[in-house]
Amino acid sequence: MGLMVRADLGLEPWSVLNQGIAEHTGLTIGTVTIVSGALILLLWIPLRQRVGLGTVSNVIVLGLVMDATMALVPASSSFAVRVPVLAAAVALNGAATGLYISARFGPGPRDGLMTGLHLRTGRPIRLVRTCIEVTVLAAGFALGGSVGVGTVVYALAIGPMAQFFLRLFAIKGLDEPSRVVTGKSAPREQPAAAPETVTGCGS
Repeated sequence: MGLMVRADLGLEPWSVLNQGIAEHTGLTIGTVTIVSGALILLLWIPLRQRVGLGTVSNVIVLGLVMDATMALVPASSSFAVRVPVLAAAVALNGAATGLYISARFGPGPRDGLMTGLHLRTGRPIRLVRTCIEVTVLAAGFALGGSVGVGTVVYALAIGPMAQFFLRLFAIKGLDEPSRVVTGKSAPREQPAAAPETVTGCGS
């Protein structure tokens, strides 16, 4: 995320919002990322999502590393530098997604919001995610966040890359991954006479 800011070619939706808020508050984008992550966790309460080590780590570490990355990586005006930085940023984000989900220590606050709404509303996870990110992107753009070709590249590439890295980093011997994570629909509930055939979504 810090590399995407330095590439200055457009950010992913949540960073667009966080950057917009940062510009109006004087806080660093990393600090806003931490605060917004903590506030999103409050929305987990009515959704009955469970907080895990991965959830807490995501809230704290994400913003700290983002600010540290921006402190270490200088801005550049050269497209010859910015385009590879953007590509590296998207690839690293895909790899990070595969790693932390495969670890099974709980989703990040934004992913948990998405899966919680999916489970509570019964709406397809793609629709839920799209609605959330379009709303966040519009709000961030209105606040002055950076939207550009990087935003489009991220939107098109992150799904396939996350799926690739989820398979690559899958830990053998664990139960079948959550249907929410794999994008499969939960099976219809079977009659009470055959309870052993009933399965539900993982969390």
